This record gives sequence, structure tokens and C-alpha cells, in this order.
Amino acid sequence: MLNFDEQRFLRIQTGAVSLRTRLDQVIASCLSAGAENVFFLGTGGAAILMQPAAQLLQAKSRFPAFVGLPAELVITGSANLTEKSIVVMPSLSGTTKESVALLAKLKEIGATVLTLVGHAETPLGKGGDHVFVNFAEDDTSCESFYLQSLFIALSIMKHRGEIANYEQLATELSQLPKLLIEVKRAYEPKAEAFARTLAASDYHIVTGAGNVWPQAFYYGMCILEEMQWIRTRPVHASDFFHGTLELVEKDVSVILFKGEDALRPLAERIENFAPNYTDKLTVLDTAQFDLPGISSEVRAMISPVLLATVLERISAHLEVLRDHPLTTRRYYKQVAY
Repeated sequence: MLNFDEQRFLRIQTGAVSLRTRLDQVIASCLSAGAENVFFLGTGGAAILMQPAAQLLQAKSRFPAFVGLPAELVITGSANLTEKSIVVMPSLSGTTKESVALLAKLKEIGATVLTLVGHAETPLGKGGDHVFVNFAEDDTSCESFYLQSLFIALSIMKHRGEIANYEQLATELSQLPKLLIEVKRAYEPKAEAFARTLAASDYHIVTGAGNVWPQAFYYGMCILEEMQWIRTRPVHASDFFHGTLELVEKDVSVILFKGEDALRPLAERIENFAPNYTDKLTVLDTAQFDLPGISSEVRAMISPVLLATVLERISAHLEVLRDHPLTTRRYYKQVAY
């Protein structure tokens, strides 16, 4: 596979899976101490990667789950953010300034803070009440954060008696690091063609529904815009027909992500509409990926993980085709802002 270190990837994703037991213990302790809700409070891409776990809780659990932006909450606060809150704060660097600023406020409030970081010797690595360290870099962080947050959501439901098959789900999820390697390997022959589609246009509408919508948002904003300087319009599939459809015409690129959860029909609606008006509809469907031993229930949960793992292969080819390294920035962490 092009520019890919299999052992590094396996080590990082195995590291994420290995955090499951301690995450479960911490969640059990928080709930027994009277926790009343959970907030997923990341900044930028890390925040987006928390959304599938929050969605899972909002759909399947009566335990209140909130998503917020640290930059806003530092200013406004929230009536629901109290000493009875569990706060999940992801930051790959452990130094994200908006999150660091909120951490100080969370200490005053008395919320229990779980930080998910790539580096221990950082403000967030040192400042959380419970710190979970799993080294990763941009090309491996999606799967790691998705898995850690999914374990948190499942643990909450387990200890509240809202799921009966936690151990089965956890066992299946523990198989993912090796399975994801095989998904990458199987997709590699197709990755360059998809990358050429992305390189061929300077504007893309990127869309999806359900738990793959966050990955559509993330890939458009954090990869195509930030890392490749390609203009995108990420839009949720349910909103596609309330504005964005008017931009679809011949030669307009529409990139559609399809997952396997209950909201797949929203993506299929776009898949049926777009070819009538553009010849540049490109679909990435997780149902095409082989995952032996993984149930349909788990497949539905991990659709964003699967997309992230093949999009990394696509991005590896895209940066070569465009002669634009994914690490190149003009402003991000380059100038004061």
C-alpha cells in the first residue's frame, strides 16, 4: 500500500481498543457516583469524531448526551453542564487552546473530565481527572477516536441496563484493528481512481446521513479544505434537498458516503436524484467492505470507522496526484489567530 506503515497503524488502533477496560471502569465509577449526563466537548476535527457516539446515546439511551463547542461554552456555559456531568474531551495534540481554556472552567464547575489525548505531557494530558493516552497522528486518529468514544457510549448503556450484549459487541470491536488493515488492502486498487475524481474538480459537495455524516463533514473540512485546499460544501443528506440541490448541475461533483445504519435511505435518496442532473456522482459505500465475524449491528455502528480507514488510502494517493503533502499548511498553527 502506498506510503503506509501497517505495523504503526495496527499498534495505534490496538492501543485504542486496549483502553476499553479502563474506560468501562471509569464510566461505571461516574455513574455510581450519580452522574446525570455526558458532554462530548472537542474542538475542530476531534469534536466531529465524537458525534457518532453522541448520536448513538441520543437514539438508544435515556442518559442525556450533549455535544458542544469549547470556544462557545467558555463564554456562555450551559445549564446542563454541572458537577454531575461527565465530560469527554478529545485532543490529539493535548494542547488545543479552546479546550485548554474550557478545562479551567470545568475544574471550577466540578465536572468529571475524561481527556482522550495522543500525548501525556500536555495541558490536557495532565489536566483531566481521567486521562487516556493513545499516540496517533492525523492519518490514524479518526479510527482511534471513533473507537474510544464508541466504547464510552456502550459502557454508559451497559451500566444503565440498556444493552444486554455489551460483551459480544466489545469482542467484535476488539477484532477491528486487524480487520481494518484488510479493508485497506482490499480497497487499495480502487483508491487512486477515487483520488483522481477528487483531484479533477476544485469544488465538491460532500454528503452523508446518520453516523457517517460526521465523517463527510470531517473529510470535507479537515482533509479536502485544510490539508488539500480544495473547496467543499459538506451538507447533511437530509438538508441536501433544502438548498444545496440547486447547485447540482452538469460537471458539479457530488461525493456521497453511505453507511449501514437506519438512516441509509436518506443517502439513497440523493443517489437516486443526483445522476439525473450531474455526471459526477461518486459513491463510497461501507456495505462493499468485507468484515468476517462482524455482525450487522456492529457494522452499523462502525460505518464511520470504515469510511475513515479507506479515505486514508484515498488521501495518500490524492497528495501524490496533486503534489500537495497533507502536512502543508498556510495558516493552521503557522500564524497567530
